[in-house]
Amino acid sequence: MGAPELLFIFLGVLPLILSIIALVQCLGAEFRDPNNKIIWVLVILLAPIVGSILWWAIGRNQRRLG
Repeated sequence: MGAPELLFIFLGVLPLILSIIALVQCLGAEFRDPNNKIIWVLVILLAPIVGSILWWAIGRNQRRLG
C-alpha cells in the first residue's frame, strides 16, 4: 500500500465513516426539541467533517437523557 492509497483512505474514506457514525448516532437519539434532529442531520450531511465534529462536541449534549 503506497502513499496515494493511504492519502485516499485518510481524505476520502475516513471522513465518510465518521459522518456515517455521527448520522447513525443522531438518528437514534431523542432530543428535547424534535426539530433539533432535523437540523443536526442537515448539518452532518451538508458539512460532513465539520458537522461530525460539531455533533460530538455540541449535539450529543442536546439529547434527552432518560
